[in-house]
Amino acid sequence: MSKKRALGRGLSALLSDTPTEERLEVDVTSPVNTNPGNGSINEISITEIETNPFQPREYFDQEALAELAESIKVHGIIQPITVRRLARNQYQLISGERRFQASKLAGLTSLPAYIRSADDQQMLEMALIENIQRENLNPIEISLSYQRLISECNLKQDELGERVGKNRSTVTNYLRLLKLPPDIQIALRDNKISMGHARAIINVDNFDSQLYIFKKILSEDLSVRRVEELARELLSKNQKTEATKLKANGATKEINNLQSRLSSHFGTKVSVKSDGKKGDIRIPFLSIEDLNRILDILKVG
Repeated sequence: MSKKRALGRGLSALLSDTPTEERLEVDVTSPVNTNPGNGSINEISITEIETNPFQPREYFDQEALAELAESIKVHGIIQPITVRRLARNQYQLISGERRFQASKLAGLTSLPAYIRSADDQQMLEMALIENIQRENLNPIEISLSYQRLISECNLKQDELGERVGKNRSTVTNYLRLLKLPPDIQIALRDNKISMGHARAIINVDNFDSQLYIFKKILSEDLSVRRVEELARELLSKNQKTEATKLKANGATKEINNLQSRLSSHFGTKVSVKSDGKKGDIRIPFLSIEDLNRILDILKVG
């Protein structure tokens, strides 16, 4: 029986020797090619394959890898990996790192592989698309991968959304996660909080408030809805505090201007203090002559 695998539009479009609209069919019962060349299934020594430096996934579940290795021992490799040729007898993974790692655990010495043409930018794009579409990356891994595509491949958010099949708002929400404090990013990466929790926290633009909510989530096991409510409450409180500060800063500016005008008028440093309702003005003098000068200005004699 033959097994068919269809590449996603974004991934297949990046493979230079596979037309965008073509569906790639793999017959796992057919013999592999021992003379590696583009476009065919080839048997390649594991020692000749290096991992993909653009791989966005940083952690592979060791228990799951061990289970896959046992399956490979019994059934062999059902789905070939995909590589690019670096030099004679030297290849680099494009996709299939879990199969590659599990095959090494299973003791295989060679693997069936497709050889594709790809430059570094295509490698990065393909690694991201392969993982997002076929693996369960955590939100921080996805966010970092999106950021790499934007910064290293000069993609705009709209272009990135098209490549990974997401709308712009979804891409933006992932990128915003990278603005969270490191402790919160680590907790999201380690599944201690959910994407819903993180999206609620990010709406509060104060780091201290974000960490306060985060600690309450961990200590009180708050639901996403409760975190959203708490975030709104803190956001409203922060906005009122900021408004009060702006008002106070405005009053302080007026008093400073008044002090400057009075100091210039009397030729000495005048002090003005006010709590918004009442206050006092102090005009210092250095001698009796200086006092008489000030009294003359005040027309008091």
